[in-house]
Amino acid sequence: MKILIVLTSHDQLGNTGKKTGFWLEELAAPYYTFIDSGAEVTLASPQGGQPPLDPKSNLADAQTETTHRFEADPTAMQALAQTHKLSEISVADYDAVFYPGGHGPLWDLAEDPISISLIEQAIQSGKPVAAVCHAPGVLRHVKASNGAPLVSGKLVTGFTNTEEAAVGLTEIVPFLVEDMLKQNGGHYSKVDDWQVYVQVDGLLVTGQNPASSAATATALLQLLK
Repeated sequence: MKILIVLTSHDQLGNTGKKTGFWLEELAAPYYTFIDSGAEVTLASPQGGQPPLDPKSNLADAQTETTHRFEADPTAMQALAQTHKLSEISVADYDAVFYPGGHGPLWDLAEDPISISLIEQAIQSGKPVAAVCHAPGVLRHVKASNGAPLVSGKLVTGFTNTEEAAVGLTEIVPFLVEDMLKQNGGHYSKVDDWQVYVQVDGLLVTGQNPASSAATATALLQLLK
């Protein structure tokens, strides 16, 4: 079983002068959910190499047992430092695709034609795609085989407008994940802020927030079984 994890290469938080990137917990928890189940995991990003880590995800209050395990794991850290370039990846080589969040994907992966095509090819090939927290934003321009938005008519979740407001970035992000999913025809639902919540509809798995990372990865594995 081979799973591709796609990370952002974008490190600028709009025009604030602050840094963003991927959220560590949203990589670490799924990574070990997959590894511990016997899967082979490959990391990729638009630019390849070391993707930018959202500095806030490395603060003490965002750390978990899994993030500590990841940072103490030479194999994991080497894979992170040497992510494959997304343009050199063939979805045919993988059984499933997982997108961790962080704010970075809203700028690059949401608009990246290679990422968009990768997701479309995966779904058309019967391979599940999962995204957690801000990463459902990568589905913004993804189309189903009938030309409609992929999320149209599907049960979906993702980072809520109230969670975005709580972190003070409503006016900074290029779009709000909740609003986009609804505008594209998704049957969006959520639970209370920061609680675990995952939606599965066909081959598409979405998780609401960082707390939902492991559960989103587990739901993806269940589709593969």
